[in-house]
Formats: sequence, structure tokens, C-alpha cells
Amino acid sequence: MKPEVASAEAVLLLDTVVEHLKKRGLLTEAELEARIRAASIASPRHGAQLVAKAWTDPHFKELLLRDGTAAAEQLGFFPAGGPPVGVLENTSEVHNLVVCTLCSCYPRWLLGYPRDWYKSSTYRARAVRSPRALLREWGIDLAPEVQIRVVDSTADYRWMVLPMRPDWTRDWSEEQLIDIVTPDSLVGADLPRIDRGETSGSGVRTAL
Repeated sequence: MKPEVASAEAVLLLDTVVEHLKKRGLLTEAELEARIRAASIASPRHGAQLVAKAWTDPHFKELLLRDGTAAAEQLGFFPAGGPPVGVLENTSEVHNLVVCTLCSCYPRWLLGYPRDWYKSSTYRARAVRSPRALLREWGIDLAPEVQIRVVDSTADYRWMVLPMRPDWTRDWSEEQLIDIVTPDSLVGADLPRIDRGETSGSGVRTAL
């Protein structure tokens, strides 16, 4: 999905804020350039790499769940000064679903640009009120005994999901595993699948 083009007014406002932060010593040119570089290469493949490594390396998984920021930094995916990121593990007992109830906070340096459905007011409302029904509409029919936990991503703390590793990938390599982690599964709105693709399941989700 291509990022939205900012208006001239938005660009002017951003430039004004950046200059103000520089003058007050709250932002350096080096920090700004680092953020721009991180944003330019933002991709859900970064998150998929974290997941695949956690699936194959128990020590890395422990670090990822304990300190998502440190784990992302270890693979070179965390920009200096960015808000911390936490990682929620989906299990046979708990399924996590990430939402930003106020706007669309999203760890873009790890997951790329957020989907249109993720930013919609409909998703934000339904994810909180009826997450099980919402997931069922998207083809994720969880057993009644599986608890669905909805977690709010904020400007101060971002979240991503560590999906369950499918049993049929037992002998797969890390590279093979990366290719089945869909962008939407990184926020709990999908499951790992062979036919992942950047638009896997997006047609259903845009019809909220």
C-alpha cells in the first residue's frame, strides 16, 4: 500500500515543528536523518523476520517477549528515539488483537504502513466491542475456549503480535518461515499462511 501524499499545509506544519524542536535542542539533524532512513525502508518483512527468528531461536524469543525494542535493535530495525515496542504471544489459549482506539498508532519501522482498515473508525470500534465476530468474518474462527485479548497501541507504546507457528512448518528454515507471516498477522488480524502476499485477505478487511 502506498503512503498518502501530504498536503502543502501539512508539510509546512511539519517543517515548523521540526525547526522548533531543533532550536530547543530536542531534536538533532542526525536523529532526524535516522528517522527518515528508518521510515523509507519500513516494511512488514521486518516484523516477519523477528517472528521467524523467534520461532527458530528460543533465546531470541525470550528477548523478543521481554523487550521488543532490544530484539528489534538486535536486528537493526529500531530507529533511535522511537517509542518502545512490546510483543504479544498468541498461544492455543490466548489470541491477541492490536488496535489503536484513538487514531492509528502503529510501529511502522517494523510493520510498514498501516492498512486502511486498521485506521478506520469501524475497525477501532468493532475490535473492542466484538472482536470474536470480527475475526470470524475475516476467516479466523477461534475455538470458544480461546480468550481474545484486545490491546491498545498508543503514541507512547506500540505493539505487535508473535503469531503461533503452524505445526506443518516444523522442518522449515527461517527464510521459509518469513514468507508465511502476513502483515495482518503481525497485529493479530490474520494467521500465517502459504498464500501470504502483501494483500492477503485485504479485500475482506476493507469491507468492514
